[in-house]
This record gives sequence, structure tokens and C-alpha cells, in this order.
Amino acid sequence: MHMSRRSLLSFAAGLVMSFGMTNAVMAQAPREIRVDFATYSPVSLVLKEKGFLERELAKDRITVRWVQSLGSNKALEFLNAGSLDFGSSAGAAALLARINGNPIKSVYVYSRPEWTALVTRKDSGIATVADLKGKRVAVTRGTDPHIFLVRTLREAGLTERDVKLVLLQHPDGRTALERGDVDAWAGLDPMMAAAEIESGAVLFHRNAAANTWGVLNVREAFAKDHPALVTRVLKAYEEARAFALAHPDELKAILANFTKLPEPVVARQLERTELTHSTIGQAQAETILAAGLALREAGVIPAGTDVQAAVDALIDRRFTLAAR
Repeated sequence: MHMSRRSLLSFAAGLVMSFGMTNAVMAQAPREIRVDFATYSPVSLVLKEKGFLERELAKDRITVRWVQSLGSNKALEFLNAGSLDFGSSAGAAALLARINGNPIKSVYVYSRPEWTALVTRKDSGIATVADLKGKRVAVTRGTDPHIFLVRTLREAGLTERDVKLVLLQHPDGRTALERGDVDAWAGLDPMMAAAEIESGAVLFHRNAAANTWGVLNVREAFAKDHPALVTRVLKAYEEARAFALAHPDELKAILANFTKLPEPVVARQLERTELTHSTIGQAQAETILAAGLALREAGVIPAGTDVQAAVDALIDRRFTLAAR
């Protein structure tokens, strides 16, 4: 059959449009999403245990792959590598990652915790932040405990150069403290609660206001390509958060099952974890900004960094509102 030049061009254009529409549909319907779970985020454990997200996505035959994060730094590394679509971190850690080129958006609040403090042994002789000068301190870089340590040292007239940092993941930091390999540890719950209850560790410096919120982050490209799916993930998160608030005993049981920690340790962690917030907004922005400014003044972030612009680029308030 003979086709005119005009008909051939129209046919080709139609194919291009068809392929474009197919690609758009594919972008809106991935076959799998990668979501993290973490012991520092009890809501993520409820979400995984109860299958709320799997049920939400089942009608579209989208599966969920669960990846454990051992700290904010690991969640953010996984996001940057593209091996996670959604990852849990502290707000300040997310900001630091964004400033360092990690293309993420913070879209949800999973907790308002006091999950970090400076920890030592009963017999260490350390009672104040000033006592850390020249001492060995275990810390996990790029996490809220690290940022908490930097800010706390600065307030005491010290810097990271005044202490001997020992870089370890959070569980190993606890072990190093208990073995006497370090003098102090920038702790993180639930490991911090376990050290406190099981080995008599002392939280010698606390400041709940300097703990930044627990935020859920999404890869920026994923949020751009699949905005409706982001909303559905947050809808499932809200279901899990509501369940956690309504069933505190089951929340404790779920956390104990994942952490393999005894009930008193789990209870101590949950005492310091508020789950009544979910919408990301001005309160989180202000806390993250304060942390960012402190990090800039301490030299962790380059002096020329526009911290306010970085916070504005990090926080995306669209999805939480849509999920409610």
C-alpha cells in the first residue's frame, strides 16, 4: 500500500507520541519500590510488620523491597546510590547530604525524638562536655549524633580537632564504649537506651531541642516521576503511625522483635520518641536551619553555603498534605 509523504510523517509522529505516552505510563507505574526500615524509626517497623504499604500497592501489582538502614548515613548513601527510593534519616543529616550533592527531598515526619545524647561509662571521669578535650569519642559521621556532637563541642568552646574521633557505626560505637576502646560515644537509640539500662552507661549531656526531627526522604527524581506514588507511600505511613499511637503495647512488641532488645530498653526508647507529628513544615525547617547554621559556623559546611536555600530545596511540603 502506497503512503503519501504527509501520511508517512503523520504515522511517524503518532508512533513518537505513542512511545512517549507509553514511557509516561511506565514512569507512573514502577514494578517495585525500595523502602528502608530502621530501629530508630519505630513507624517504619510497624509499616513493614503490618503490610499496609503492600496492601496499598497490590492493586497495581507494585511490590515493596525492604532495606534496613543502620543509621542516617546509610539511608542517605542508599538514596544517593539509587538503591533506595525512600529512606529514613534525621533532618539535619538530610540537609548535610543535600548540601553535599545528594538529590533528595524530605517529605514526611515519622518522629520527634530525643534519640541522641553524649554517653560515657560510669567510671570514665567524664561529667561535662569540656571533659572531652583530648578524649576518644565514637561517632557515626553524617548522622544526627555527629551533628549533635559538633554543635555541643562548639557551645563548650571546642571543635572536632580538640577530641579524637573514632568513626564507627552506631552499634559498634556502643560496643567500643563498653569495652573501654573509647571514652565517650555520640549515642543513638535504641543502642543508647540499651547501654544505659544494661551496662549503666551515663548520658552526661542531653539537649532534646538539638535533636532534629526524624524525616522520610525520597529521591528527587522519583518524586518528580511518580508524585502520585509518593502520596500513596505517605498514606501507608500515616496508617502505620496511627496504628502505633493506638496500640502502644503492640508497638513495643514490634520494636522488641526487630531489635531483639528487652522490654525495658524498648520502653526507654519510646519514652524519648514522640509520634504525634507527621506533616513536614515550618517547625522542621527551623530546626534543620539552626543545625545547618551551627555546622557552617563550626566549619563542617563551607562558609559560603546558603543554608536557608538548601533547607528550602530539601523540604517538599506537597505530598504530606495530599496524603491526608
